[in-house]
Amino acid sequence: MTDQDADGGEGLDPAELVIVTGMSGAGRSTTANVLEDSGWYVVDNLPPHLLVSLADLANEAPRRAGLPRLAAVVDVRARGFFDHLQTALDELRERGWRPNLVFLDATDEAIVRRFESVRRPHPLQGDGRLLDGIARERAMLADLRAHADVVIDTSGLNVHQLAKKVHPVFSGDSGPKVRIAVMSFGFKYGVPLDADFVFDMRFLPNPFWIPELRNFTGQDAPVAEFVMAQQGAPEFVDRVVALMDPVTQGYIREGRRYVTLAVGCTGGKHRSVAVAEALRSRLTTDDVATFVVHRDLGQE
Repeated sequence: MTDQDADGGEGLDPAELVIVTGMSGAGRSTTANVLEDSGWYVVDNLPPHLLVSLADLANEAPRRAGLPRLAAVVDVRARGFFDHLQTALDELRERGWRPNLVFLDATDEAIVRRFESVRRPHPLQGDGRLLDGIARERAMLADLRAHADVVIDTSGLNVHQLAKKVHPVFSGDSGPKVRIAVMSFGFKYGVPLDADFVFDMRFLPNPFWIPELRNFTGQDAPVAEFVMAQQGAPEFVDRVVALMDPVTQGYIREGRRYVTLAVGCTGGKHRSVAVAEALRSRLTTDDVATFVVHRDLGQE
């Protein structure tokens, strides 16, 4: 992953143009709705060669109205036009725009499940299997994903969780310079694709094996207190906070504004949730805003 985003903070500069792309079935429509709800002017399924024209129209807006906050959803539905995306991005930069590329991704399993639920073919499927279309799209988008400013893994997120996660990317408010998404997850459901740092909480005793704690989660006080009372838990939190200080300062110097810190346990219900909540409060400073996503909470 490259840069990802989190809660709170300044969001993307209103003078920037956001390009939303990524895998079909990974949540582009939901992201477009979040953008519109956040006050952005959104154009869906825009052929890449029209990006420059869109920016030109924005520049012609009345000065008193201010520069529109522009977002364009660009994907393989544009077919042959999609090849022009990099050329369009280069031209926009030459004209003084700062296009930010947001790439939405998900596992093959998640994408297959979503396409099957709506009973629609993949745009690149042709006469082959659904997985054939997904493979073609991954190959086509590989370079684009590698150069994205923000990559968001939507595999374990429902529509509401995705909206909650991506909203701060586009908030446009002034505030902290770096945003950290602290994500709890269960290893049994897979490691998040968009994680910059992954920590394993399975070195701590599992509350699942304590009958009176089993039905609670790490958001509940009995579990949180049990987890943080275990030997090594407070020290772990202290050291992660110390580790992230030079990281966030380096991100500020390098102009990166987003990092995803993933904390995992077996099922993503007890230990990882409790530690993620503890890290959220400890990592927040004047320069850093944090946001918690409990990816797998509720799956058991």
